[in-house]
Amino acid sequence: MLKNKAFVRKTKRGTVIKVVKEHYLRDDIYCEVATCTKCPSSLNAVTTPSTTKLVPSPHHIVPDTNVLYHQIDVLEHAAFTDVIILQTVLQELKHRSNAVYARARTMISDPKRRFIVFCNEHHRDTYVERRADESPNDRNDRAIRTAVAWYNMHLDGKPQAVLITDDADNRRKAEVDKIPAYSTQQYVASMQGHPDLVDMIAAVEDSNIAAEERFAYPEHLSNSQIAAGIRSGAFFQGKLSISQNNYLEGSVFAQVDKEERTVMIIGRKDLNRGIHGDIVALQMLPESQWKRPVGVILEEEQIEGQKDEDEEEKAEESKMDVENGAANETVPTAKIVGIIKRNWRPFCGTIEKASVSSAASGLTSQQSVFFWAMDKKIPKIRIRTRQAENLVGRRIIVAIDGWVRNSLFPSGHFVRTLGEVGDRATETEVVLLEHDVPFAPFSSSVLSFLPAEGEDWIVQPEHLAGRIDFRHLDVCSIDPPGCTDIDDALHCRQLPNGNLEVGVHIADVSHFVKPENAMDMEARRRGTTVYLVNKRIDMLPSLLGTNLCSLRSNVDRLAFSCIWEMKPDATVVNVKYTKSVIRSKASLTYDEAQMRLDDSKLNDPVTQGIKALNQLAKKLRANRMEAGALTLASPEVRFKLEEDQQDPVDVELKELKDTNALVEEFMLLANIWVAKKVYEAFPESSMLRRHPKPPAANFESLQKAVGELGITLDVTTSRALADSLNNATTTDPYINKLIRILTTRCMMQAVYFCSGTVPESDFWHYGLATNIYTHFTSPIRRYSDLVVHRLLSVAIGYEKAYTSDLVSKEKLSELSDVLNYRHRMAQQASRSSVELFTNMFFKEKLLQEDAYVIRVLKNGFSVLIPRYGIEGYVYASLNDSKDSSEPSPFVYDGEKNRLIAGTVEIKLFAKCSVCVFVEEAGGAARRSKLVVRLCEPWVPGVSVRLDDIRVAREQDQLEEKSGKVVKKAKRV
Repeated sequence: MLKNKAFVRKTKRGTVIKVVKEHYLRDDIYCEVATCTKCPSSLNAVTTPSTTKLVPSPHHIVPDTNVLYHQIDVLEHAAFTDVIILQTVLQELKHRSNAVYARARTMISDPKRRFIVFCNEHHRDTYVERRADESPNDRNDRAIRTAVAWYNMHLDGKPQAVLITDDADNRRKAEVDKIPAYSTQQYVASMQGHPDLVDMIAAVEDSNIAAEERFAYPEHLSNSQIAAGIRSGAFFQGKLSISQNNYLEGSVFAQVDKEERTVMIIGRKDLNRGIHGDIVALQMLPESQWKRPVGVILEEEQIEGQKDEDEEEKAEESKMDVENGAANETVPTAKIVGIIKRNWRPFCGTIEKASVSSAASGLTSQQSVFFWAMDKKIPKIRIRTRQAENLVGRRIIVAIDGWVRNSLFPSGHFVRTLGEVGDRATETEVVLLEHDVPFAPFSSSVLSFLPAEGEDWIVQPEHLAGRIDFRHLDVCSIDPPGCTDIDDALHCRQLPNGNLEVGVHIADVSHFVKPENAMDMEARRRGTTVYLVNKRIDMLPSLLGTNLCSLRSNVDRLAFSCIWEMKPDATVVNVKYTKSVIRSKASLTYDEAQMRLDDSKLNDPVTQGIKALNQLAKKLRANRMEAGALTLASPEVRFKLEEDQQDPVDVELKELKDTNALVEEFMLLANIWVAKKVYEAFPESSMLRRHPKPPAANFESLQKAVGELGITLDVTTSRALADSLNNATTTDPYINKLIRILTTRCMMQAVYFCSGTVPESDFWHYGLATNIYTHFTSPIRRYSDLVVHRLLSVAIGYEKAYTSDLVSKEKLSELSDVLNYRHRMAQQASRSSVELFTNMFFKEKLLQEDAYVIRVLKNGFSVLIPRYGIEGYVYASLNDSKDSSEPSPFVYDGEKNRLIAGTVEIKLFAKCSVCVFVEEAGGAARRSKLVVRLCEPWVPGVSVRLDDIRVAREQDQLEEKSGKVVKKAKRV
């Protein structure tokens, strides 16, 4: 049966065209129920229907769109099998959320779950036309009810089809049509053996908030009002970023009045239920209402005694106002008037112990408790659960359901438990989940694209077509100790004309990972290998990453080589790019290579090559420095782990040797020259990497601070900044390094981009002082490099056929955004892993160490401890920011940016002595955290003695063991 749909639409050029769509209705779409005698059986047939107390007979459930959208966490539970998903529901879901739609498709594709899709929109008996007086939503609800009714008629009620909908009106209409229909709450409560499922139900409308509006946020504007306001210029939009230091202070970088600027949002009501990462609509406040940045560390506190929300809100806003008044200058300020797109995701964290009532025990009664997300930028979340006492002290996952205007906090629901707080495996999983790192094992479909020979794969003659054989060269690799995914190798040899031949050989991953197959798509999804302290999350299966692609010594390996002819002064005479085969003569660590450099008696070919490379590297580096490249610094640490328990037994700063610089120089050189080649071949569709010039405003506070040391930082160009840093010397050598560390933090983030989307003048890489750059040298661990390999392969004529996506400006631009996100998340996960192991290392330790002040705020200051390369925050009073009853002895001087107490001044670069220990997670603590207290200089009421801290901690431990409830006040 054929139906025609005709309508007119207006094109971008203003012309009106008639569109006719043909809609085929069929009789041969089967129900897929195994017991059905009217339809052929299917391999994916629904079997073993469910039974519950509510519906004791065998049945299949049919969720509507809202249930699939809001209750996806419930449906993902293993208790739900044999579910019928209608085409109407899937189409609506895809329109509402690609992320939830992808989760639904994953369930459907899992044969163990036995989820099926019924194409009701193409079945003659289940398709319904929209009535003239009917909204699209009402039509879709009717289509869903029609499909459920058809199933019950088609199967004669054996098994039965049951509609699950949280829409009361939809259930009422279903009852009129004699269709069994229940809410998610009703159905789940009747399921046997899964009491935890009740806690997972999303509260779409939170009825637990008191109706009277003792506190209320401003109403959000509708989508149409927001769109009209943005068009007229009354509103603007941007991505909300909540301060890491103050949960009541946010900012948006957006275009306002045709100028890009950072706009602040200060205070709970102006933030108006915006959550970090949301796309929000904002209205600029009049200049007379602009506010001052608070400039304090302000962390959300636990509610003691379940304080009323209006009281808590008044206390917080009062504190904000008092502290706000101490600042010097106002900044452009706005308020959120609506939410354009939520960035909600499942959050890892802990239940607030103080919010749990011991009276409501067992699994029979729910209680409302608060959940702390690990991310300090996320507000407390109210959830209702039957297992509150069991969840205290455990890491759990919670999803946000909504945020009504008369509640200080959003409401959500419990998803699942991860494990005990403090457990190494649990905390590592939290790091990965919080930073959206894909870490599930590679699927069978991905592994199916590995070479059939497995570890026995070797280079065959047919692999050499189009490649140059470099197996006779003295190639070697230089990597960190324990490195198994060796991306790169080097060689250098003298040419008859007195010049030098230098080769950078990169693992030819593109030979094994072909575009658009399952392995390629998974590598693209992961984006990069993620390095944690105790493990590595690979981008590619280990057979490739640590074996077949890894350039290990004494085995033949396929490579992509960049070969230069250089003069002894490191001037490049010519360059060629080629696919190759190599046989590395040595896999060296940095230390082993350094020993060869330092030993004048060693003269074997590999060592000679390393020594020649080192001489060239120093000249290349000098040339880069002359061009304005920056030498920056960061306090990177390395942990020594016990082999069995993987517990940290020592921590040390990473030491850079000449061989580190040697490898770095030639990787940079390869990346620059490959960027030139691919851009020459694909000026509109090259994947490049740029580092934008930081605005001068980023350096203002640092320039002011170093000025007191008699140092001037010129930031007009990268060359001027590099010269300034080279001339920035003090009597304390560590301060010289500290200036470089703080300069690094003033920089912008380097990003991938598609060449056709950015003017060539903006290709500039500020830190490296080069006008073009890309990533080519690490295809085992970065997907961007794999894309560049494919582009270069086409550019040199090795690859004749390639997919259109490879040279699509739009596709490469989208991919660049994804890879930038993955790269950023990988960096943050690595830092969080270091923080986790730092806390593990300092557990049970109490140390006093020298430190340097690196930031001053109104209620304290940040310090960097050189010995361990770690940072901590020292509050300006012993009771830190949570207790305003005892005023701090420090007075904040905003003009000079320092804290003053009598003769003691705390300012940037000031040296001090601090004691360091770990406060264990538990109670209100979201995670174990490093606590830093001032020892010297001595300030009464702030400074502490190590022995006093030790006695106080021992007393706390004794009281906890005796079962007393202790408020952990600082006793010293």
